[in-house]
Amino acid sequence: MRYPKLVSTVVAVAAAAGIGAGSIGIAVAASGPEAPAAQTVSSTVPAASGSDTALFAMAGGPAATALREGSSGPAVKKLQQQLLDLGYWNTGADGQYGQTTAQAVMAYQSAAGIDVDGVAGPQTQAALAKKVRPAVRTTSGNAVEIDLGKQLIKIVENGKLRYTFHTSTGSGQPYGQDGNTYTATTPTGTFTIERGIDGMRVSKLGELWRPRYFYAGYAIHGSNSIPNYPASHGCARLSNAAIDFIWSADLAPIGRTVLVY
Repeated sequence: MRYPKLVSTVVAVAAAAGIGAGSIGIAVAASGPEAPAAQTVSSTVPAASGSDTALFAMAGGPAATALREGSSGPAVKKLQQQLLDLGYWNTGADGQYGQTTAQAVMAYQSAAGIDVDGVAGPQTQAALAKKVRPAVRTTSGNAVEIDLGKQLIKIVENGKLRYTFHTSTGSGQPYGQDGNTYTATTPTGTFTIERGIDGMRVSKLGELWRPRYFYAGYAIHGSNSIPNYPASHGCARLSNAAIDFIWSADLAPIGRTVLVY
């Protein structure tokens, strides 16, 4: 999980307003690749930070400045269309800031190298003007790329990026199964889509919605939990709506190359 950078102008505003340094407790639900795991941790971040959420709160700006889940209106519709035009998938420019819009914002924030929080505040809106699209490694043909460093799934067609999704992959944390201890990692390398289940798969590690398996039990699948950090046992999670779209558009058919790096 990346922490936002300190911004001097906001510090000045905070100082003028009498806001001192502090910390924020964060409760994080860590979950596995095939279902949420029961783990809660706490962390602290500097009170003066550069994320859209923190900048917004410290500067005391009007609530309408930052767009987030629950927001609606023309500004949201414009944001959604900007993301769609750049290939960051969401369900459409309907003016309602829901889960898929927040996931698309996370994907853009990651590609742009700014704090990933799913909130489209001033920093993210300014970054959108740069029209950032992530680089791909596939130069010809079709592939699904899973970028572990940026937590992105990239759909490449004819050597060009078509869609980008936010994902949550292996957490790197130990977990137990059948009396053994394993580390939650996503394997790297070149694979192919081997099989799929058009429905809910219930495994020992939890539930996977419409999984597309690319190596043994590792899959790209839908989940109700796709946080802004690696949280799975090794699979690549997407929103249920995103995996439904991938199925309907046939973006990960059997035999499709999967490049994980």
